[in-house]
Amino acid sequence: MHAPGPKAAPRRGAGTRWAAAGGLGAVAAVSAVLLTDPWGAEGHEAGPPAATATTPAATAPAAPGTGTAAPAPSPADTADRPAAAAPVRLAVEDARFDVSVLPLTPSEQELASELLVPPDTLDGYWLTPYGMPGEDSENTTYITGHSWEDRDAPFNRLSDPGLVGSEIVLETGTGTLEYVVDSVVTHDKNTLKDSDIWRIVPDRLVIVSCYTEDLWGKNVVLTASPAQG
Repeated sequence: MHAPGPKAAPRRGAGTRWAAAGGLGAVAAVSAVLLTDPWGAEGHEAGPPAATATTPAATAPAAPGTGTAAPAPSPADTADRPAAAAPVRLAVEDARFDVSVLPLTPSEQELASELLVPPDTLDGYWLTPYGMPGEDSENTTYITGHSWEDRDAPFNRLSDPGLVGSEIVLETGTGTLEYVVDSVVTHDKNTLKDSDIWRIVPDRLVIVSCYTEDLWGKNVVLTASPAQG
C-alpha cells in the first residue's frame, strides 16, 4: 500500500473487515480491523468491559497491552445521561484528540465482500449496526478511525497506555456524555474478531484504530465506561 512519489498522501493504517457468525468470517487483510457479528451473536452476554490483553479471552490470545478493567456502572450511576443517540464528536483532552464522528454503515456489497474500509480522512466513524451511546443504550458503541504513517494524525495519539483513567467527551444528538478510559490494549488484527471487546455491554465505548508501533499487524483498542456521578 505504498503510494508512489514523494508528494503522495501518507499511508493510513486502519480498515474494517466484518467477521460475523453465519458466514461473515474471514482472514484479515493488511491494515484491517476484524469485527464480529454486528447484530449480537448468540452466546454473547452483557457484562463488564473487556479484559485487558494480559488476561485475554480463551478463544483468541491478544497481543500484550496495558490497562485495567472496571465493572459496568449501575443504572443509578448514569440515570441522568442524555437519551441514546448517534455520536457526532469525540474528544480526549489528555491525548489532544478532538474529531468529528460520522456514521458508517456497510453496504450489501461490503458485507458480501466482508471488507469495510473507513474513508481516508482524519474523522472518526461510528459503526451503526452496533450500539448507540446514552441512556437506554442496548449495546457497546464502536468508533474507528485511521492511524497514519509519517503524519501526526489524531488517532495516532490513542496508542498510549498512559490514557487509562483519562476522560472522554462524546457529543451526541441529544447531549454530551462523559466516559473514563478503562483500558488501552493491543490486539493482533487476525484475532480481534474473537476478542471479548465484542460482548454486548450497553453504553460502553470502544475506540479502535491501528497501533502506531505496528500499523499493519496490530490494532489499539480503548475501552471506556460512563463516568459516574
